[in-house]
Amino acid sequence: MATIDLNSDLGESFGIWTMGDDEAILRIVTSANVACGFHAGDPAGILATLRAAKEQGVAVGAHVAYPDLAGFGRRNMDVASPDLVADIIYQIGALQGLATAVGVRVAYVKPHGALYNTIAYDERQARDVIAAVRAVNPELALVVLAGSPLAKWAQDAGLRVVAEAFADRAYTPQGTLVSRREKGAVLHDVEMVAQRMLRLVHEGVVEAIDGSLARVEAQSICVHGDNAAAVDMARAVRVALEREGVAVRSFA
Repeated sequence: MATIDLNSDLGESFGIWTMGDDEAILRIVTSANVACGFHAGDPAGILATLRAAKEQGVAVGAHVAYPDLAGFGRRNMDVASPDLVADIIYQIGALQGLATAVGVRVAYVKPHGALYNTIAYDERQARDVIAAVRAVNPELALVVLAGSPLAKWAQDAGLRVVAEAFADRAYTPQGTLVSRREKGAVLHDVEMVAQRMLRLVHEGVVEAIDGSLARVEAQSICVHGDNAAAVDMARAVRVALEREGVAVRSFA
């Protein structure tokens, strides 16, 4: 039986500013990438998301980012290696403290936004993140962009790697993500997205933005929590997968 993980970026609300519907998403997904305060999330909100994840039996990962609250972690930064390593260690540690308080284990790390995209190809920053993860706990898995050089760098360093595809993002013919600055980069058609992910699981391909087929092999599918259709999209993806005999469960 084919299996796939379904994850979402959660814990991103800040003060009176609400981002997404964590409780609803957590009834659908199998892994939760929980913000660590650098790009989004305040301690009380993160704690509430962790409690909800525990109630639903959802695996938890640290969604680490550049220190960029104003830009939601989506602005590129050339962070010096000592700072980047310390930033990642700090974020994982903060989430681990909150998780311990509610009886949840942090099982993996998934970088966010600009950091995620940068380390997929930038070896220097990638090795900084890898070093930070290993320094905290070499048993933590690292979620990476499917097909990126980061996968090999992390595997060579001894980390467990989980390749990820994105349900609500358009792909280039080369199997990379279309920049959010480009028209059509974010997908909103719920049923179309569900069928794309079904094809991904069964055939290892997604239709690229130009209509060609891009090879994407992944063990986890992400539905962004800040997408306006996030809950409906996650539900449609899960229903479509399970209807076709795909087991949806966490890699962790």
